[in-house]
Formats: sequence, structure tokens, C-alpha cells
Amino acid sequence: MSDFSKSAFVFDLDGTLIDTEKLYRKYWPKALADYGYELSDERALMLRSLGRPFAPRQFKDWYGEDFDYDLIRKRRKEYVEGYIEENGVELRPGVKEILAFLKDKKITVAIATATDPARTEKYLEMTGIREYFSEIICATMVERGKPSPDIYEYACRALNMNPSDCFAIEDAPNGVKSAYAAGLKVIFIPDQAPADEEISKMIFATFPIIFDIKTLFE
Repeated sequence: MSDFSKSAFVFDLDGTLIDTEKLYRKYWPKALADYGYELSDERALMLRSLGRPFAPRQFKDWYGEDFDYDLIRKRRKEYVEGYIEENGVELRPGVKEILAFLKDKKITVAIATATDPARTEKYLEMTGIREYFSEIICATMVERGKPSPDIYEYACRALNMNPSDCFAIEDAPNGVKSAYAAGLKVIFIPDQAPADEEISKMIFATFPIIFDIKTLFE
């Protein structure tokens, strides 16, 4: 059994802990269509975990400098929130089990997410997993979101941990790049797509289900 007593596990939220990336994949194109734009599924996948200032820049590169990112994002949020109010938020398979496992091992657990603090707290309470996390780090707390390393660097400082002693659990390329650049070991749990050649080189371990992280302890 490996010694993880001095380690911390930092989890992404959307697509890693909660099954919401599929909603962004669906509602970004729908929000854009409301204003006369088209977004391919391939481009929708590129937006996973893409934070500021990178997301606004990406849209302007696609649609021009006059593109109103905040307006379209507001519409997308309305769609997502409407779906969640009606249907709730689902955890991805094995989430409660792995969090309980890590708690039993007395291992520090935190979140690093592009989602804002209010919605993060809401989703964690709705899914009954808020109690497991000692720190909630949101992209609004740093200058640059994922794929910049800022959020994971901030998380390590908040936890008073060396990045090399921390594991980041991610489902999307931009999150993997962020954690890897910050010096964390990246555990990849694929959601909407498998790891491509670029990020495969950055990944410490890949598991189909998040509860399989327990095998690292064997």
C-alpha cells in the first residue's frame, strides 16, 4: 500500500464529480443558435473547463471581435439552471464511495472548479457531498482560469501543500493542462471524450470510474 498520508486530492467539479459537462455541451450550441451563431460539437468539446480570459478570446476568434460573450454565456447559464431546477444534479458513478474512502483514510480533499462559488456550493449541497471538502477553490478567485495553472497553484497554497504531493482529478483537457502546469499529478477520469495524444503525456493515471482511484492505495 502506498503512503498517501501527506497527500491531498483536488477534484474538478463539472464532469468529474457531477454529471454536468453534457449540459454545457448541449446548451452552448443552443444559446449561440438563439443569437444566430452555429457551434459544432467538436468546438463545444473544446470549451470544457475553459476559463477566463481564454473562453471569451476563443469565441471572438471564432465569431469576431464584436461577439458578446457575456450575453451568450448568460443565456447558456439560464438553460443549464433551468434543466437543473427541473431535473436536479447527478453525481458521476463512484463519487460518494471514493470521497468516503478518502475521508476514512484521513486524506485532505478539495475542489478546483471553473464554476462560481454560489453555484458550486449549491451543487455540492444538492448532491450531499459538501462535507467532504476542506477547501473550495473557484476560478473567480484567480486571475486566469483553466488551462492556466493559477487555480491549482492557489489550491495548493490554500491547503499548505507542495504541488508534487497533490493529485488533481480531471475529466477535460483544459483541466489536465492546468493541473499539470501547476505541478500536480493528474488522474484522468474521461467523461465526454478520451484523452488525446497531447494530454496523455501529462496524465499520471487514467481510470474509467472515479472509485477506481482506490487501487492506487493497494
